[in-house]
Amino acid sequence: MVTIGEDPPARLDKALARDVPEAAALSRARLARLIAEGAVLREGVPVTDRKARVAAGEVYVIRVPPPAESRIGPEEIALDVIWEDADLLVVNKPAGMVVHPAPGTPSGTLVNALLHHCGDALSGVGGQARPGIVHRIDKDTSGLLVVAKSDAAHHGLAAQFERHTVERRYLALVHGVPDAADPRLRGVRGVSFEGGGVIRITTHLARHKHDRQRQAVLFSGGRHALTRVRVLRRFGMPEALALVECRLETGRTHQIRVHMAHAGHALVGDPVYGGRRRVRAGALSAAGQAALNGFARQALHAGVLGFRHPVGGAELRFETPMPADMAALIEALEG
Repeated sequence: MVTIGEDPPARLDKALARDVPEAAALSRARLARLIAEGAVLREGVPVTDRKARVAAGEVYVIRVPPPAESRIGPEEIALDVIWEDADLLVVNKPAGMVVHPAPGTPSGTLVNALLHHCGDALSGVGGQARPGIVHRIDKDTSGLLVVAKSDAAHHGLAAQFERHTVERRYLALVHGVPDAADPRLRGVRGVSFEGGGVIRITTHLARHKHDRQRQAVLFSGGRHALTRVRVLRRFGMPEALALVECRLETGRTHQIRVHMAHAGHALVGDPVYGGRRRVRAGALSAAGQAALNGFARQALHAGVLGFRHPVGGAELRFETPMPADMAALIEALEG
């Protein structure tokens, strides 16, 4: 049962997406399907128009069908394993692979591949749907993930992530060049500057009020998020793009993507936070512009992962180069 709060969006699907409890894990798209199926009722009568107008105080009952029986199983999917021992493994996830099964992606995930690779030797702390999964990166982000094989490793790694002691560095290609000398950037709330050309972005993040698939920047409420950014290379005349290194102190959902967009330097290829950013005509070579136009995902790679072994205690640090698609894009831009 959901009660519509004050000042609701005009449409039923948007209002429900805002006010349904987060624990229900109902996206706006899922709610739209439930509305169309007659599973959303007001005063006992199904409401089947997702654009129906709503008013504050109205009460809706959502009849969510029981979940289908879980059939998560092993699949023979190649894994790029960087490190493995009895307690954990580190994998280099390709762009396009989802970390764990979810509605709409029941198979072909990293978990399916891990079940084939490890058999029963995965931590059960994450539950049946997420065995071994301690942290995640987005489907279209490539790079390093640590996976727990033992429960002791899972608890130890989770504690390090909670304390923000895990080293995580990402490479991202962004629109424009984040520059401390830029007066516009100096005026962005939450942006400050450290030595060595490092830009510090500090905000809170929470699920977007009207779109549950997005995260939004807040300065009260939500969860603390801190990203440090350093420019590595610049491309274009005038400078149109930059390759940056992003260091995460916290690891919130979509954190780098949201923070860079908030700073006015959205990631290249980001379909959610990138808006309609375009490079000015003539700023890049023809080959560079063609490569940019053909890049079909957010240009983000988790390149460095460092932590203390949760069982043995040794300091571990792993680094993997950019995947072929990002490397080819950078080469074309340099040309």
